[in-house]
Amino acid sequence: MADHPPACCAPSADRSGPALLTLSPRSAGIAGAPQTHDHSSVDRAASPPSRAVARTVAIPGGRFLMGTDDAEGFPADGEGPVREITLGGFRIAPTTVTNAQFATFAKATGHVTDAERFGFSFVFEGFLPPQLARQTQRVQATPWWAVVPGADWRHPYGPGSDVGTLQNHPVVHVSWHDAQAYCDWSGTRLPTEAEWEYAARGGLEQARYPWGDELTPGGRHQCNIWQGEFPTRNTAADGHLATAPVKSFRPNGYGLYNVAGNVWEWCTDWFSVDFHVTGPRADPAGPEQGTARVMRGGSHMCHESYCNRYRIAARSSNTPDSSAGNIGFRVAAD
Repeated sequence: MADHPPACCAPSADRSGPALLTLSPRSAGIAGAPQTHDHSSVDRAASPPSRAVARTVAIPGGRFLMGTDDAEGFPADGEGPVREITLGGFRIAPTTVTNAQFATFAKATGHVTDAERFGFSFVFEGFLPPQLARQTQRVQATPWWAVVPGADWRHPYGPGSDVGTLQNHPVVHVSWHDAQAYCDWSGTRLPTEAEWEYAARGGLEQARYPWGDELTPGGRHQCNIWQGEFPTRNTAADGHLATAPVKSFRPNGYGLYNVAGNVWEWCTDWFSVDFHVTGPRADPAGPEQGTARVMRGGSHMCHESYCNRYRIAARSSNTPDSSAGNIGFRVAAD
């Protein structure tokens, strides 16, 4: 079976798989595209691991039912079958890493992200000034994604934008490599996919969302996703047009914020649509190799008509060097 799910709402910067997109940084003719991804120079001595781990919350070990056979799910993504998983205790951050936190890391280490190395990242066309939107190259399969030179975590909407007013928003335009480098510096790690789902469920068994089975109970929005008609009209009825501050909406039963919507979150696992069918049931960590890494949680660009992957068992993937304006991460620890 394929190692990527059908096209979803986060573009890929690599040709290694058939699904998310078509443009490779190395073939795009954009200056500065790297030939390797060596982040071994990250300075561990500059790391404040005790502070990073102190921000995490303890999740008790136990058993849970992972995956779903929900009719709203995408079997081709490998969401099912439902299986009982046993996990040891671990720790996980209540929020995704913020722009302020990532800035501290970048300043301490001099880390250069993959988007900065490549010289571009992917930005939703609706967030661009009209002139820039007209000039940018588009992704063939999903033309609302623009290839924006100069877009990176410091400039989330391209040249002229900055994160000055977004310090408590999730950092975006970070690849899996960048997330891993942050973890290496901070004394943390990325969660496994099983840990992510267990923590995101917050103690609810087989609920569709972190708060229950109804998307908007009592008419109240519980997460930051696309409202209106995708991709032409976002009413922002949930209060947010793009990313939301990391502590928006109510936390789940374990105190985790925004595990549905806002930004996709990298996990440590290689992605497979079928490894888990017969794979380990105790502390699973995915296959030993692959071409894409798991992403969980959906983003502010998910809509029921297009990318109904803000459900808690939904999953997607992307190549480890990919970045976009709706991909971030949260950290975990032992």
